[in-house]
Amino acid sequence: MPVKIRLQRHGKKGKPFYWIVAADSRSKRDGRYLEKLGAYNPNTNPATVELDVDGAVKWLQNGAQPSDTAKTLLSYKGALLKNHLAGGVKKGALTEEQAEEKFKAWLEEKTAKVQAKADGLSDAEAKAKAEALAAEKAVNEARIAAAAPVVEEAEEATEEVAAEAEASNEEE
Repeated sequence: MPVKIRLQRHGKKGKPFYWIVAADSRSKRDGRYLEKLGAYNPNTNPATVELDVDGAVKWLQNGAQPSDTAKTLLSYKGALLKNHLAGGVKKGALTEEQAEEKFKAWLEEKTAKVQAKADGLSDAEAKAKAEALAAEKAVNEARIAAAAPVVEEAEEATEEVAAEAEASNEEE
């Protein structure tokens, strides 16, 4: 029974949400699966990926073949690296402790990159909001400035009408 690690689509139309599953390659895309390994939400920025790395490594070592997208997600979360390091431990190239240290160092570096991207996005969003607020203030000030002379002209016109009325009252 050939096993694939692939995505199973959930969510509503236009808002996809995926489960990362190990499934028989003959089963339907959204059909029966052997084990749920995680979830992938592409709607957020950066995309949210939750993955059971050890479970994915177990399936990879047992011969499961990931789909292209699943392979990208496994690489993103470090499951392929951990599988590679586990192969090195089996061959005696490095010890379990060395492999674990390398994986943790990579994981910290990856977390820092993702956090930097999230911070950059939040900074850009804050900058865009500040620029929009400044533009809105400028538009409001222009409206106020345009409305102020009209009010003054109206006051002058009413004063002139009042003066004419007084003059006509005095003549009578």
